[in-house]
Amino acid sequence: MNQAANASATVFLLDVDNTLLDNDRFAADLRAHLTQQFGQEECDRYWAVYEQLRDTVGYADYLGALQHFRRDSDARPGLLATAAWLLDYPFEERVFAGALSTIEALNKLGRSVILSDGDIVFQPHKIDRAGIYGAVRGEVLIFVHKELSLDAMQARYPAEHYVMVDDKPNLLAAMKRKLGDKLTTVFVRQGHYAAIADLARIEPAPNRIIDAIADLKALAPDLLRTTASPAA
Repeated sequence: MNQAANASATVFLLDVDNTLLDNDRFAADLRAHLTQQFGQEECDRYWAVYEQLRDTVGYADYLGALQHFRRDSDARPGLLATAAWLLDYPFEERVFAGALSTIEALNKLGRSVILSDGDIVFQPHKIDRAGIYGAVRGEVLIFVHKELSLDAMQARYPAEHYVMVDDKPNLLAAMKRKLGDKLTTVFVRQGHYAAIADLARIEPAPNRIIDAIADLKALAPDLLRTTASPAA
């Protein structure tokens, strides 16, 4: 990752999972793989370990969950197959339609930066494998809690204005409360978190709402010059 960046008029901050790529599809494929390798009961046990680990460390850690999952019986050949499956997973096939061309368009208007939560091994691997790392020219930040790391983000990428694009409106609201008018929030309705979001209970509401990441391409020029206001 780049160690420094010059000040920019606008920085577009982009989430990854269910914003740029279909992480729900990846999770479904992982469930199918685990069931095929170990059976339904053990598949359920993996996800229980995953959820417990996420509650402990604060982020999704698929490889870490596999490490804990193996402790009861690490002689099963399916463990090595699953490790290889995770590392070889074709994330490039899960990138949402128009996501990479949208990043290319954003780079002509300002600077595109990945701002993601996640572990420090598998998440960057996913971003690179999907072709996202190259699309944003290596401008990637991965935190345990991105909404709590905005000072570090601003120090790394100083800008007059930021645009944050995410599928979780509660995170967008937390960031908006911190940065105020310096941040325009864009909620993209993709993935299971977006599907269950109750926008009536989100304060402040997202400034803009789009149905798919490809819709950001047409919206982006207006975000450069429009004072942020809540979406209708």
